[in-house]
Amino acid sequence: MRNLLSIVFLFLGLLGQAQINSQTSERFPVFPDCQSQEDTNLETCFYNQVHDFVFNNFKVPEDLTNKNYKGTVIVLFEVTDEGKFIVQYVDANEKELVEESKRVFAKMPKVSPATYNGKPTYAKYTIRIAIPLQSREQIQAEKDAAAEAAKSSNAFVKNTKELNEYEAVKYQTFDQPQFESHNNIPFSHSYYAQFDDELNQVGANNHTSSKPYNYAEVNKYYNFKDVAKSIEKPRTSWLGKKFWNENMVELKGEDYWFTLNPIVDLQLGRSQSNISDNSNSTFINTRGIQFNGGLGKTVNFTTTLYESQGRFAGYFNRYAESIKPDGGNPAIIPGIGIAKRFKDDAYDFPLAEANLAFTPSNFFNLNLGYGRNFLGDGYRSLLLSDGASPYPYVKINTSFWKIKYTNIYTWLKDVRPEVTIDRTYATKYVASHYLSMNVSKRWNLGFFESVVWTNQNNRGFDMSFVNPIIFYRAVEFASSSRSGNALLGLTTKYKFSNQVNFYGQFLLDEFSLNDVKAGEKSWKNKFGYQLGAKYYNAFNIKNLLLQVEYNHVRPYVYAHSEPITNYGHNNQSLGHNWGGNFKEFVAIARYFKGRYFADAKITFGQRGLDFNTADDNFNYGGNIYLDYDVDRPYDTGVSVGQGNKTTIFIADLQAGYLINPSTNMKLFGSLIFRNFSPTAETLTTFKENTTWFSLGLRCDIFNWYFDY
Repeated sequence: MRNLLSIVFLFLGLLGQAQINSQTSERFPVFPDCQSQEDTNLETCFYNQVHDFVFNNFKVPEDLTNKNYKGTVIVLFEVTDEGKFIVQYVDANEKELVEESKRVFAKMPKVSPATYNGKPTYAKYTIRIAIPLQSREQIQAEKDAAAEAAKSSNAFVKNTKELNEYEAVKYQTFDQPQFESHNNIPFSHSYYAQFDDELNQVGANNHTSSKPYNYAEVNKYYNFKDVAKSIEKPRTSWLGKKFWNENMVELKGEDYWFTLNPIVDLQLGRSQSNISDNSNSTFINTRGIQFNGGLGKTVNFTTTLYESQGRFAGYFNRYAESIKPDGGNPAIIPGIGIAKRFKDDAYDFPLAEANLAFTPSNFFNLNLGYGRNFLGDGYRSLLLSDGASPYPYVKINTSFWKIKYTNIYTWLKDVRPEVTIDRTYATKYVASHYLSMNVSKRWNLGFFESVVWTNQNNRGFDMSFVNPIIFYRAVEFASSSRSGNALLGLTTKYKFSNQVNFYGQFLLDEFSLNDVKAGEKSWKNKFGYQLGAKYYNAFNIKNLLLQVEYNHVRPYVYAHSEPITNYGHNNQSLGHNWGGNFKEFVAIARYFKGRYFADAKITFGQRGLDFNTADDNFNYGGNIYLDYDVDRPYDTGVSVGQGNKTTIFIADLQAGYLINPSTNMKLFGSLIFRNFSPTAETLTTFKENTTWFSLGLRCDIFNWYFDY
């Protein structure tokens, strides 16, 4: 633990240096008499010119003069990017002084506007006007007299001076700086499809397998600002702009920016099944908040907090309860986390995600976060998927030449009762390395390894696994299967043209060359593969994406002889959501035009499930949380679909309208049809047809997977 804290403090220490390395070029507005001034002299000259103009033009109302009125007027004003003065707010005790202040500033001469990095920009300033009016000479004379009196007197003089640092804070036009930052783009398959074709042009030297992307790396190919401008709603009211186009709160100052948005996922639906459920009505009620920001050009962060309640279609509820944790909570919502009971038949499932990014150079991008990662170009990933619950991680991206090297170190939980001690869940760790290389302008090749180990003997986070050299630890673990679990992988992508790409993955969990040569389909040959293709702007229809994908995973993949070191987290697989022992075909169509969108997906697969009956309690290789050395029915003749062969067909249609692109908030309707047909029916596995229809309003910032 001490070593882990050292890493965290080192990381935060690096962040502390970010402001030192960040420099921007700013310049105050320029009056004609200040053209020869620079830096602080220009700032002083600007305020002097404003003061002199106010002194020469401000007329104190006669009735206030007759009453010997004394007070202060505070004016907050803006100098536009055209050099015009506009009053934003006046703080004064008398209405006449407010009106006079506005009159005087309306007469202010046009000046050269402030600039930021050489470009004209608007800026806000504050000035205090003392009543009765005083010239600069009078003010200075009073200061000098007070200073002289203080020198010749031993009496304490009460300090009534106020600094102007607070009022001097400047704000700039919010020009959507998040689109050029190193903040992560929320990973949604539907959203990423909008710029996937731009990233996959022949000759592009990028790496699309490691997700989520950040805005800076995508913005080189896809101009987020131009796209947002093209679908912007022409609204003039504050509420109209915030609802249709902008962040709820957005602020930009000197080399920093922040946004704050409410996040919602509100759905109402109805599910019909041939199996009797307690209720056929479904709902999701999610309220949350998202805070994004940037400090300089090197530090970016995002935090999202959700509070949710929901009830789903019967098959999804039963799956969530089948993976429930030890301790009494009724379920784990896949992709979210542990759920508490809400009312009699629904769940309460909070969620928090965060990422702190530090990008000191073009070569390195470091992330400290709590969330999910994804490796691959497909809808599914056999190597690392985002279908499991969020987890803490440290992620380091190193990019140079034609290579991107990703290191991910994660802290995971095993929540089964077998490993829970004193109501504390077991901890395990994973070190993953992914090396992506562009072999040519069309062909990308990637190498993957992941090593899982536990906290046995108070081992904790083993610092030796911080070694970034790929395959180094995997070779060591291969010598002793019980010391940990190692997985190896290969990815590839070929750009046939700017419209057609082919991709694939190969996962090797364990492998016996002798058993392969024997040709007896040994259980030891634990591997999986993926083949897929994407067709962008299909049939020359702009923004139509077609995708097909085949996934094939043999029995016992992701499992281990020590179940705690399997490739899972919170009773969910870190690889393919279905675990092991299956084959699957997926066909997807996605289309958008302006703010309208439509997605269609068909999934057809076969899974080999366990019977779990008194007559047959064998482990057929689908459940990754079982010891593959216990109750294994066969050593040879092992094939995909063995056990209770189950056919699954899922059709998923969704269409809707993008309300606000800043939060990716969508109004949508969805229809899911699911046919689940096992060879043999048991108490927990039975034939079922489900139709699930929903209407909702959702900020689409992470993937919901309902295809189980």
